[in-house]
Amino acid sequence: MTWKAFHNRGETLRSVIATSAVRRDGILPMDVDGVSATFRDELDLLAALILKWHTRLSGQIERMLAHQPMDLHEAVAIAWSNTAHELPGVRMIIDHYRAHPVDDAMASAMAASSFKEHYLLAVMAGRTSLGDDAADRIGAEIEERARLLHRGIPVIAPDTAYAEPEAPRGSLLERLRAVVAA
Repeated sequence: MTWKAFHNRGETLRSVIATSAVRRDGILPMDVDGVSATFRDELDLLAALILKWHTRLSGQIERMLAHQPMDLHEAVAIAWSNTAHELPGVRMIIDHYRAHPVDDAMASAMAASSFKEHYLLAVMAGRTSLGDDAADRIGAEIEERARLLHRGIPVIAPDTAYAEPEAPRGSLLERLRAVVAA
């Protein structure tokens, strides 16, 4: 793959993620510009989205474990919830195609992806170790806990505008003087 093709693939993937976040219907947005030229088929696009999900999830888990090292189970569940908040359209697509794969190859890929995600959640939560047969079940329980957490978090719509503060802020020196005076 040439650098230009790699760059175009990244741009197209970002467009797909943005489109999925707006649509939130769980269907792969195959109509986005560049998808048919960049990705072979639905499975190729789905694999790229799953890789994006797993990469972001792993980063969130690492970040949460750095801040919450005592309660691993809760930290991992919060990390999953945060990732679902950041990539809502991607999560909906993964859930949809996990439940309704279009063919046997996709069903196999989704089963493997689900197993690996559950395994990651279980191991990072300290609930199992490498090679444990119960990792899939434990990871599924952690995912369900994370989904419950995620449902309790208010979702910010992409079109929500940033509101400027009413009063103009003073200079840094003025704000420091106010803090010292208080």
